[in-house]
Amino acid sequence: MKIHEYQGKELLKKFNVPVPEGAVANTNLEARQVAEELAEGPFVVKAQIHAGGRGKGGGIKTGATPEEVERLADQILGMTLVTPQTGPEGKEVNQVLVEQAQEIDRELYLGIVVDRSLGCPVIMMSAAGGMEIEEVAARTPELIIKEAVNPTSGLMAYQARNLAFGVGLEPHFLRPAVSFIENLYRLFIALDCSLAEINPLVITKSGTLLALDAKLNFDDNAMFRHHDLAALEDPTEMDPLEHEARKHHLNYIRLSGNVGAMVNGAGLAMATMDLIKAAGAEPANFLDVGGGASAEMVTNGFRIILGDPNVKGVLINIFGGILRCDVLANGVVEAVNTVQVKVPIIVRLEGTNVEQGREILANSGLKFTVATDMRDAAQKVAALVG
Repeated sequence: MKIHEYQGKELLKKFNVPVPEGAVANTNLEARQVAEELAEGPFVVKAQIHAGGRGKGGGIKTGATPEEVERLADQILGMTLVTPQTGPEGKEVNQVLVEQAQEIDRELYLGIVVDRSLGCPVIMMSAAGGMEIEEVAARTPELIIKEAVNPTSGLMAYQARNLAFGVGLEPHFLRPAVSFIENLYRLFIALDCSLAEINPLVITKSGTLLALDAKLNFDDNAMFRHHDLAALEDPTEMDPLEHEARKHHLNYIRLSGNVGAMVNGAGLAMATMDLIKAAGAEPANFLDVGGGASAEMVTNGFRIILGDPNVKGVLINIFGGILRCDVLANGVVEAVNTVQVKVPIIVRLEGTNVEQGREILANSGLKFTVATDMRDAAQKVAALVG
């Protein structure tokens, strides 16, 4: 789960990670009011969307007075901001963060991720702050200092010092830098983050370390422990079909192809997507209805797949185990009778109650193309969608 920068900074403050003074605004008048409460300018007006590269897209502007902040907020609010991370369609800006501008002496990068190859959190720090970390890794990987943290013993003080010295911080910045890193790691663990990124972490002219930006992502599987964090999710930042799927506890990710796929099991879903591509077509989604899906979940999944106007054909690939083939077949028939289906449907069933499932489809009065195996199913759907 992703949250906005202003929400991330509120959480950072709770863990004693220093951030600039500021507040979020939904209108240009609210933005002016925030600037007036901050009193001393200049000010920064920052578009709040779930994407980086906002400055290059015109989503971050500086104003000297509250009146100028009001004018800038009026320009940014409601705009469709296009950045390398939004795609060409961009994202609409509904909120802005107004902060005091900072006199920056130096920009650094600080981030924490879970390294699955090592099986532990890894803290990264770089002297090349303000740049995309992927770009730094590609061009100057030697500028990225890493420390892998043992989940049992936790972050050790010497590791934080290694990071601070590794990016060339002077000795008098050692203690505040170590404290900054340790507090960010406490947040990462306590809130079950999958990513905690400060880019840039700045040293101001007055010698203060500040999180000038904040990007926090949380593990969806841990949300049952963090109901307060779940409330921070902004549905307007999500793909509407993915948001709808989440309501029905379906694992759905929208892609750019034209073949909708409904599969039970993540591994089988990945294999199905590979076969669709190998057959010359492109998958329109990843959808795992799960091993224990009900007919209602199958119906909802089918409806969500067909909610994508790019879908020109649907491939249903089910290996019946916990989810029996007859239950799946009933769900498909119910979905087709409920939703106006104008695209071909290819079905491949194997496993528990497969004969009953095939009989249900055959007696439904609906038109299905039945495949003998996975490769045959992929080839048939690819041929049907052209």
